[in-house]
Amino acid sequence: MNRKIYLFFGLVLVLTMLLAACVAPAAPPAAPVAEEPAAEEPAVEEPAAEPADSLGLTGRLEGMSWDDIVAAADGQDVNWWMWGGSDTINAWVNGWLADQLKEQYNITMKQVPVAGPTEFINQTLGEKEAGVDDAGAVDIMWINGENFRTMKGADLLYGPWSEAVPSGAFYDWNDASVAFDFGFPVDGYEIPWGGAQVVLQYDSAVIDEPPTDMAALMQWIKDNPGLFTYPAPPDFTGSVWVRMMCYYAAGGYEEFLGEFDQAKFDELTPACWDLFNEIDPYLWREGQTYPDTQQAHIDLFANGEVQFRMTYGPGDAQNRIDNGTYPETVRTFVVSDGTIANTNYIATAYNAANLPAAIVTANFLAGLDAQLDRIENHNWIAPLNVSILPQEALDRLAAVERGPAVLAPAVLSANKAPELQSDWLTALEQGWIENVLKK
Repeated sequence: MNRKIYLFFGLVLVLTMLLAACVAPAAPPAAPVAEEPAAEEPAVEEPAAEPADSLGLTGRLEGMSWDDIVAAADGQDVNWWMWGGSDTINAWVNGWLADQLKEQYNITMKQVPVAGPTEFINQTLGEKEAGVDDAGAVDIMWINGENFRTMKGADLLYGPWSEAVPSGAFYDWNDASVAFDFGFPVDGYEIPWGGAQVVLQYDSAVIDEPPTDMAALMQWIKDNPGLFTYPAPPDFTGSVWVRMMCYYAAGGYEEFLGEFDQAKFDELTPACWDLFNEIDPYLWREGQTYPDTQQAHIDLFANGEVQFRMTYGPGDAQNRIDNGTYPETVRTFVVSDGTIANTNYIATAYNAANLPAAIVTANFLAGLDAQLDRIENHNWIAPLNVSILPQEALDRLAAVERGPAVLAPAVLSANKAPELQSDWLTALEQGWIENVLKK
């Protein structure tokens, strides 16, 4: 009934009672008439309030606090698909890290060594196409650059989560080198694990003074035929060497910054390919072939077949000296033109079978215990925000002895060049294949 009908019946009832009062004794009060509730518009369902300690995550971890996630991770495995080319890192993952995860969280570390990121990309993509949305083989992965962009763009990553977990507080998310991965926004889908900057390794027992800039290095290559090479892209060190050569050939990195521009690419890169083809006859095996893996390049350098090796790890040479792979006379240097630096991350597959363990492990890898151990024992570069670290952590950082093969952080910082957005990377890799490899 509508309001007018209610008013009408109410008026009739009042008049009836008045008339009855005039002609008959007063009757007991009538029982109240039960009113039918008026029809209402369907209520808008409000989202359930999250518990005060909820991290605000979505999907399978929605509404959970950090303590909830840690409890859910208890007893789980964590499958870490990661580049397996470093014996030092592999030993750390399956030793110190595995022990800490088991002791602190009862999580079992299961490293899955891969030659490159295409393995975990294809694995997760294949599962998504098959509808495997909560039992994936990949829990976490070591990732950055175009591989992160590919996976995020294909909805293959879980997130956002990285700014919400406890270790997210140790990073400056307003710093572009943290918040953007090769120019692509992180948006909470990965957490920093390490920093990297290209250095070149050489044996000081063979070379007294290494070249100081790219021009001098190009001349050294010509003066010493057969003693220099680089891995073939898309190997990540081969790829970064292509970018550094193109920076030099173009007169600096500035023209490559920003979003990919095909017209600018066409303008800048001919000088780059000319430079590569100019030095090719002076390379190892006259440039007819290139090392196809990191290990192949390491072996060539360790055996003295080539005199330089480029690597993203400023502490890699010292680590290899310590484990006997390199002689004690190996040292590192950077060129004054600048060497490329970036941040690498840990991400979680959208369909991780052990999602709580994945998040707890990623948080631990980014946390102070793991970061300080890597710095103190493995010459790690950590992208931590030192301005907010506790004094104990600062004291430990100040006491680190890096070894004679490791350049001082100030030297690295003074000779740093930026990374490019991933569209530039893929275009330069393909350009190298078309204009250098196939020539």
